Amino acid sequence: MGIRKKIFGDKAFYKMVLGVAVPIMIQNGITNFVGLLDNIMVGRVGTEQMSGIAIVNQLLLVFNLAIFGAISGAGIFSAQFYGCGDQKGVRHTFRFKGYICILLSAIGILILTLFGRDLIWMYLHGEDNQVALEAALHYGQEYLWVMLIGLFPFAVEQLYTSTLRECGETVVPMTAGIVAVLVNLVLNYLLIFGTFGCPKLGVVGAAIATVVSRYVQAAIVVIWTHTHPVKMPFIKGAYSSFKVPGHLAGQIIIKGAPLMVNEILWASGIAVLMQCYSIRGLDTVAALNISTTISNLFNVVFIAMGSAISIIVGQLLGAGKMEEAKDTDIKLIAFSVMSCIVIGGFLTIIAPLFPMLYNTTDEVKALAAWFLRIAALCMPIAGFLHASYFTLRSGGKTIITFLFDSVFLWCVSIPVAFVLSRFTGMPIVPLYLSIQLLDLIKCVIGFILVKKGVWLNNIVATE
Repeated sequence: MGIRKKIFGDKAFYKMVLGVAVPIMIQNGITNFVGLLDNIMVGRVGTEQMSGIAIVNQLLLVFNLAIFGAISGAGIFSAQFYGCGDQKGVRHTFRFKGYICILLSAIGILILTLFGRDLIWMYLHGEDNQVALEAALHYGQEYLWVMLIGLFPFAVEQLYTSTLRECGETVVPMTAGIVAVLVNLVLNYLLIFGTFGCPKLGVVGAAIATVVSRYVQAAIVVIWTHTHPVKMPFIKGAYSSFKVPGHLAGQIIIKGAPLMVNEILWASGIAVLMQCYSIRGLDTVAALNISTTISNLFNVVFIAMGSAISIIVGQLLGAGKMEEAKDTDIKLIAFSVMSCIVIGGFLTIIAPLFPMLYNTTDEVKALAAWFLRIAALCMPIAGFLHASYFTLRSGGKTIITFLFDSVFLWCVSIPVAFVLSRFTGMPIVPLYLSIQLLDLIKCVIGFILVKKGVWLNNIVATE
C-alpha cells in the first residue's frame, strides 16, 4: 500500500497534471498528425521527394532544438520566478530569450544558406541509380530554400509559447498550434497536388504551406499575449527597455549554456546517427522518415509529460516546496512510463498498417514497419529518460543533463553506430535496435540521479 501511495496520485492530482499536459499533448498531437498527413501527401508523389524532405527536416531539427534548448535554459528561471510571484524576473528572462532567438536565427540561416547542398548530399548513399540520388538532392534543395523563410517566425513563436507555458498558460499555445496545422493541411492539399485551380508545386508547395502556418501560429500567440496584460503581467513594459540585469544574465548563461549546447549536440548527433543509417541506402532513409513521422504522433504523451514535469516541479521548487516537489515528481515519472507501456503496445499492433499509405516500394514499407515495432518496444524507455531529464533540468542541473543526454549520445551511441554501419555487414533492423537499446544504460544513470534528489534546488531564491 505504501509503494502504491508513493507512485500513484489521487483524482485531484491527475486532474491537475492533465490540465497542464493535455493541452500540450493536443497541440503536439495535432502538429504531428498534420505532419503525418503532410508526409503522406509528399510520399504519394514519390520516394525521392519524400527522402529529400526527410533529410532537410533532419537538418532543420538541429536549428529547432537549438532554439528550444536556448530558451529552455532561461525557462528554468521563468518557471521558478513565476512560482514565487516575481513578474519582473519573468520579464527579464523573456528579454534574454529574445536576444538568443535573434542570434540563433541569424546563425541558422547563414549556415543553411552556405552549406545546405553539401549537408544534404552527405545522406545520399548506396544506390546504383545516380538519377535517384540527384533527384533527392534537387527536391531537398528546393524545399530548404523556402523553409529558410520560416526560421524566424518559428523562433518568435517559441519565445512566446515557452513563456506562456512557464506562466501556466497552455491553452493559448494549443489553440495557435491547432489553427496553424489546419492552415498547413489545407495549403498542403492545395499546393502539393494543385487542387481547385492552384499551381501544382510538389515539395515547394509543402514548404510554402509550412512557412505560412508558422507565421500564423506566431501571430496568434504574440497578439494574444499583448492583448491580455492582466493575465500575463510580464509583457507590460517588456519592450520599454531591453536591459537584462547582468547578474541574472550570467546565471542564465551558466545554467542555460549547457542546456543549449546539449540540444544542439543532441540534434546534430541524431543527424549523424541518421547519416550512419543512410549508409544502408536510400530505402533506409525513406523507411526511417516514415517510421519517425508516425512514431512522433505517439511520442506526444511522454513529451508532454516532460513539459508538465518542468512546469509543475519547477514551480514547486521556486516556491520552496521541496518535499512536495519530490513526491509529485515520482508520481509524474510513474504516470509517464505507464502511459508509454499502453501507447507502445497499441503502436506494436498497428505498425504494419501506416506504411501502406505511402506510394513507395514494398521493401521500404516492410523496413518502416520494423522500425515502428522497435520504436514501440523502446517507448517506455524513452518515457522514463524524458521524465528523468526534465526532472534534473527543473532544478537547474543542466551540466548533469548535458552529460546524461548528448555526451552519452556522442561518446556511446554514435561510435557504436559508426562502427556497425561501416565495418560490419549487420542488416539495418538489428543495427537500429542495438543503438536504441543502448539507452538502457542511461535509464540506470537517470534512476540513480533522480532518486538521490540532486535536482532539489531553488535557483531563484537569491535573485
